[in-house]
Amino acid sequence: MTGHDWRCAGVRWLLEGPALVWLGPDGMERLSPLPVGRPLGFTTGSRRHCTGVRRGGRHTPCPVDAEPAVTAVSAQCADCARLDRSRSVAADTMADDPRPYDVYLAWFGPYLIKVGITAAEREGARLLEQAALSYALLGHGPLMAARRAEAVLGAALAVPDRFPYAAKRAARHPLPDRSLRTGQLAALHQQARQLPRLPESLTVLPFTPVHHDDAFHLDRLPSEGALVALDAGQTVAGQVAAVCGPDLYLHAADGRLLLVDTRLLAGWTLTAAAPDARTTASVRAPEPAGPQPLF
Repeated sequence: MTGHDWRCAGVRWLLEGPALVWLGPDGMERLSPLPVGRPLGFTTGSRRHCTGVRRGGRHTPCPVDAEPAVTAVSAQCADCARLDRSRSVAADTMADDPRPYDVYLAWFGPYLIKVGITAAEREGARLLEQAALSYALLGHGPLMAARRAEAVLGAALAVPDRFPYAAKRAARHPLPDRSLRTGQLAALHQQARQLPRLPESLTVLPFTPVHHDDAFHLDRLPSEGALVALDAGQTVAGQVAAVCGPDLYLHAADGRLLLVDTRLLAGWTLTAAAPDARTTASVRAPEPAGPQPLF
């Protein structure tokens, strides 16, 4: 796996597939690809650590080595998270960013469609990170034009810019048919193109759906899996069955399908365990989706 000085920072999606990210004490990173079928086993260390701040491809360690709660989705302490947001497109603190941006419609489940923006240079990796089953680009242009288009869709068509993650996770089981995804995306894309208030500097694109079936491999899963509850000194082991956004699915040696939310794995120092080792971490059913939105 990795040495004792390297800590996990969750999953990162590259165009060639997902990988676990490891942070070294010097701010350097390593990646461990997660292809389907890969044996994987690990035991968590004695405590969880703040993952610090990532800037320019390097990590700056947390100056106080804070300890996030084991149930916290973010592995950053409040101070590191605040520093991250001080220069962030998501927090609207990078209005001077000169890069072109894509405006997208992302499909997570029946009528679970959101609008968002991503740097065009990322070539869709953001949609893989968000666990979008399918998506279509609406247009691209300067950052502020993309932000304006996002706001127009929210106001005119009631398209949200986020959903609770539990709703995304529940909607993917069983995997919805591509034709349903394509049809709902196409209808919303057409409505959006006809809006009179889209910015002139936004280049509107024709409808071209992208599906992530081959990247996620969700069609191979027999169920939604049992969600692993991470804590100190616990072992998780199996073979990679699928990866969807931050969710890592493992076939355990005892026949169970395990679901590891790698957002909760971030910050742990992990030591290698045999892939056929007994999983000692407790598991539970995933959270219910809750009420469904209109879009």
